[in-house]
Amino acid sequence: MTAPRIGRCPQCGAPATLETSNAFRPFCSERCKLLDFGAWINGQYTIPAVENDVDGEDIEPPNDPRDRLQ
Repeated sequence: MTAPRIGRCPQCGAPATLETSNAFRPFCSERCKLLDFGAWINGQYTIPAVENDVDGEDIEPPNDPRDRLQ
């Protein structure tokens, strides 16, 4: 018998079983799963877009990833 795969919960960082026996995988619990879902619903997770300049040329994204969050 093999040991269960264990990962880190993306919400709280606690150990989480990654097997099908964990109904909330990759989360450790229903609470963490719902907190993550709530963040998606409230728009806290976004993907930054690169807008086109007025003359049709692409604007270069910032080199520092922290600048993309502003």
